[in-house]
Amino acid sequence: MKKIGFAALCGLISLAFASCTPEVTFNESDLYGTWQEDGKQAFVRFLTPEEDGVTGDYSEYKYGYEWDEDEDVHPEDLTYHGNGWFEWKLETSELTQIHFMDNGGAEIPKIYTVNMLNSSQLSYTDSFKKIHTFTKVVIAE
Repeated sequence: MKKIGFAALCGLISLAFASCTPEVTFNESDLYGTWQEDGKQAFVRFLTPEEDGVTGDYSEYKYGYEWDEDEDVHPEDLTYHGNGWFEWKLETSELTQIHFMDNGGAEIPKIYTVNMLNSSQLSYTDSFKKIHTFTKVVIAE
């Protein structure tokens, strides 16, 4: 009986420590800029409100866009806030993107779990458990 009580106590203590693990929080400002997916010609750009021309009060979402040069798509081919564009927000380690579609005004939400984010590296896991890694790049305009 003492062994069962001791095992139960150990289980409760380990559960208490596991539930006290702090959630990882990433700095949103590290996300701003252009990222290239490692090993691909796929890019994503996270805009600051100022880059998007927003002044004054701004919603919790910011704008961004993505393109894939392997599919012969370039930033200048994108319609402003149309296909390739998305709204985004970062809360702790959850990155939400709401993608816009020109045909019928559909909005497609995608939620990622950020694994790593700093001023030069980004890694996140999508809903299919696939890990995507990116390196920040500077593109001459």
